[in-house]
Amino acid sequence: MKSIVFLLTFFCSMHHYSQNTALPLWPNKIPNSQESGEEEIVISEDIIRISKVQNPTIEVYLPAKKIATGQAVLIFPGGGYQILAYDWEGTDFAKLLNSKGIAGIVVKYRLPNSKSVTEKHKVPLQDAQRAIRLVRSMAKEWNISPDNIGILGFSAGGHLAATLGTRYNEEVYAKTDAIDQESARPNFMALIYPVISMAAPHTHQGSKTALLGEAPSQGLTAHFSNELHVNRDTPPTFLVHANDDAAVPVENSLLFYTALRKYNIPSEIHIYPFGGHGFALGLSNDHLASWTKQWIGWLSNL
Repeated sequence: MKSIVFLLTFFCSMHHYSQNTALPLWPNKIPNSQESGEEEIVISEDIIRISKVQNPTIEVYLPAKKIATGQAVLIFPGGGYQILAYDWEGTDFAKLLNSKGIAGIVVKYRLPNSKSVTEKHKVPLQDAQRAIRLVRSMAKEWNISPDNIGILGFSAGGHLAATLGTRYNEEVYAKTDAIDQESARPNFMALIYPVISMAAPHTHQGSKTALLGEAPSQGLTAHFSNELHVNRDTPPTFLVHANDDAAVPVENSLLFYTALRKYNIPSEIHIYPFGGHGFALGLSNDHLASWTKQWIGWLSNL
C-alpha cells in the first residue's frame, strides 16, 4: 500500500515540476544495506562525479508528448564501479534521447565500495533490476510502451547493463511489492566501451576489484564474466568501442559480440580506430561522434 501511495504522489508531482524528476528506487527499506554514517559525495568540476551513493534513484526525462515514440532507455553511467560520471555518461544522453522522442532515465545506482552495502557484488544488479521494473510499472503514466524499454551502459555501467541483460531473472533480492512482479528483462541494450569479462587478460582490473574484491574465486569471476551468460533470450544488442582503448580492451566488446552471434541474437558492433576510453558523445572527433547517429537509427528499427 505504501508503494502505491508513493507512486501516486510522484505521478501527481510530474504535473507540477520539470520533466526531469528523481524518484527513489526503494520507497521502504533498501535491501543489502546497513547503517554506516557514510554520506554521498557529489563533485562538480569538468563533469559531475557521484560516489558513495546512499539512496539510489532514477532521474526521469520525458520527451514532449507530440514527438514521443513510446520508447524508453535506462542509462547506467560508468566510473569503474567507484564513481558515476553522472552527466558525461548520464543526463547528457537523456537529453539527446528526448530530442528524438525517447524517454531517457538515468539510474543512480549504489556502488560496491560503499560502507553502507553488505554483499558488495550484488548491489549494482539489485538496483538495476529494480530500476527497470519501476519504469515498466510506470509505463502507462509516462506514455511508454512496456515492451519497448531498453538499457544503455558505459564502461563499468556497460558491465552492469550486460549483467542485467543476461541475468535479469536472477533473484538477487526478495520481492516486496507489486513493482517487483514486473519483468526485469530489457527489450534491447547498448553497451558503450563496456567492461564485459572479469577474467584475465581482458578485464578492467579496477572494475573487477571494486565489484568482486582483491582475490575473487574462479566461480565468482566466471559468474560476472558476461560473455559466458549470453543465451537465446539475450536482448538485441548494439556495441561501440575504440580499437585504441587502453583501459578496457576492445576484446571485451568482441567477446560479447561473438557470444551474441553464436545464438543469432540481432546485434550491431562499431569499432572505431581511435577514441580511447570514456569518449561519451565523442564530440571531439566528427567521425567518432557518428556513433550516436548510428545508435539512434538502430533504435528506430527495433
